[in-house]
Amino acid sequence: MAKGRKTGGGSRKGVPNKVTREAREVFTEFVQRNALQAQKLWERVSKKDPARALELLAKLAEFALPKLARTEVTGPNGGAWEVKSTIEFVDAGRPSGANHDAPGAPPGE
Repeated sequence: MAKGRKTGGGSRKGVPNKVTREAREVFTEFVQRNALQAQKLWERVSKKDPARALELLAKLAEFALPKLARTEVTGPNGGAWEVKSTIEFVDAGRPSGANHDAPGAPPGE
């Protein structure tokens, strides 16, 4: 066998195994069935301790909203990118494509 090559099947990368998938399904069903009770509990906590209620909300959000990964973009050899921009000012009253400032064009037209 060549170095670095896998043999056999196996799951594709990123596909959760059966146990993980089933556990998520059970948890999702539990949350859906108890959403009203969870809302009431959260309201009680928020009245007594608003800061704690926000902490709980942030923790719960991690299950519903994916975390964004930080990405660093670098230029050649890990350095910074050089960005060049060009701004062209055009006369909105002139037809598109009319270039009256071109060499040989009459001035002021």
